[in-house]
Amino acid sequence: MAETTALIDYGAGNLRSVANALRAAGATGVVITADPATVRRADRIVLPGVGAFRACSEALNAVPGLIEAMTARVRHDAVPFLGICVGMQLLATRGIEFGVTAGLDWIGGEVRRIEPASAAIKIPHMGWNDVAPAAPGLIVPGEAYFLHSYHFAVDDPAHVLATTDHGGALTAAVGRDTVLGVQFHPEKSQHYGLALLTRFLAWKP
Repeated sequence: MAETTALIDYGAGNLRSVANALRAAGATGVVITADPATVRRADRIVLPGVGAFRACSEALNAVPGLIEAMTARVRHDAVPFLGICVGMQLLATRGIEFGVTAGLDWIGGEVRRIEPASAAIKIPHMGWNDVAPAAPGLIVPGEAYFLHSYHFAVDDPAHVLATTDHGGALTAAVGRDTVLGVQFHPEKSQHYGLALLTRFLAWKP
């Protein structure tokens, strides 16, 4: 029986592009859903996110039972999870954008505005940049496509799986247990992004 990958639809992600990328990476059971019952049965969960932390958090919280279903399936049942861009940032304890907004708190830390060392460094961080893994694993060296003005300052360095450099080191990927998050967009990162999604789909943590 084919695995089901639940792609979370809460009005804050480029769902079609991510779904197409997952299918191109080999996923055969991609379901775009906001239904908690479907999420509780999923074999893998992907949370995309585009826009501001607060807006995405409010949109996710506005779907009755969705966060509870995700938490039960990922934190308790230990199914693999992938957060993309703001979907990764929502793993944090809180975001500091248009005020303080609570995150999922699955990985301790805070999402803050990027403050580069030089005024010559443009914000947002947009375009292709290197991904430097902290250790061998799901994240491998390469170039990926980024688009963000805020970054995930992680409390525990052990949860930082990779960094990138844009006027200083920024978190490019985080992880713990069965949770993986990437700041870059795999669906826009061509071969590098599809290879990451392929590894995620094969991941058995």
